[in-house]
Amino acid sequence: MPDSTIEAFFQRRKEDWLKKETNASMNEVELSELQKQSEEKFSFENWLPDAARRARQISISTHPCTFSHPSARKNKNGYVSSIIATTNRNSDGYLRTGNVEVGQDALGNAAALDVYKFLSLTMDDGEPLHTHIECETPLAKELLSIDGESYEIVRNGFLAMFNAGKESITSSKIKQIYFPVVDSYHLLSVLSNSGLIYELRKRVDELRFSEHQKQQREKKRKNEASNEGFAEIYNLTTIGYGGTKPQNISVLNNQYGGKARLLMSAPPHFVQRSIQFPRDSFFKSTVRFGDIRESLQKLHNIFVASTDGTIPLKNLQTGRDHRIEEIIDQIILKMAALRAVATEQYREENSNLPHYQRVWLCDEFRDERAQTDTWLGELCEAITRWIYLAYQRVISKPAILGPAEVTYLQQAIDTHREVLR
Repeated sequence: MPDSTIEAFFQRRKEDWLKKETNASMNEVELSELQKQSEEKFSFENWLPDAARRARQISISTHPCTFSHPSARKNKNGYVSSIIATTNRNSDGYLRTGNVEVGQDALGNAAALDVYKFLSLTMDDGEPLHTHIECETPLAKELLSIDGESYEIVRNGFLAMFNAGKESITSSKIKQIYFPVVDSYHLLSVLSNSGLIYELRKRVDELRFSEHQKQQREKKRKNEASNEGFAEIYNLTTIGYGGTKPQNISVLNNQYGGKARLLMSAPPHFVQRSIQFPRDSFFKSTVRFGDIRESLQKLHNIFVASTDGTIPLKNLQTGRDHRIEEIIDQIILKMAALRAVATEQYREENSNLPHYQRVWLCDEFRDERAQTDTWLGELCEAITRWIYLAYQRVISKPAILGPAEVTYLQQAIDTHREVLR
């Protein structure tokens, strides 16, 4: 026997076959005869040539077509081409073929899966058996040199499992995309990388069911202290391939019982913003004339009443001050709302805000806001201009806001400087 791994493989095959064929009613003679049959069936001389003939029933593939549809393997044009992708690794940040180290898969007749397992055996030197056969190492030559059989025929029979063939054959059961190329189209068959599918299953299961995870969960349940944390993955679901016959999909699918994990892939949930941080100007984007319409109308009525002398001057001044305070209150409310979201919404590279408004609204300028007053003077002037413009727009009647009223408005706003800081 060329290698201890091969010897162990044949021994397991014999034991599994005997266990399946043996029943309690057999006598010693029948058991002895069954033992002879197993020795003959799994002898080198008999099993290897038969396995080489059956090897072509299995095709190595990194993207088995059967993951798209169980019946996609064969159609009227023959067997669908088996794809072996050899994409190189690239640090481009994408989860794709080549960027994750996964083994190859195989699909075909489930009765020939033993041949695939045989060729996938890892030899004492760390290389798989099929690599030895491809390279025609001394081990392979010794293994495949069987009396009465051609070495080349046996070798080529095993290698047929790895040869995709010259023709490119697809299936209507595979998802198809016609991709425009110059003046025509190129047909693409969209396939799944089964290695990635089950590498995800492997990693998720390790994350969920490893001994470390179990111990950490138990500590959490008992409310015990721990220097190490643990991770959880929520909103997982399971997808099945092949139903009750996962072996009809692929070897890898059969190893995992046809069950793969799916991560949540729903679109992100966006929280609706009640306020949007301005990009150009606070007075254009955030505070609206309509927000102070009622206060402006009352202010206008006060200005009208002050011209006919029907209301005492002191009452007019008190009412005027209240209306202006209402307008400033609206500005302060908007200011507070913007400061609350400035950290997450303000981006300097996307902002055209005047500097004084950045100092006023953004936390990163709070030191300048507290230590200087230049910006505050610019802000008070801007508020005065905005109220004057709002008054002109909202009051459709002839406006009475003259120089004296504007001067008073400026003075009233200046008295609220510290509230605006």
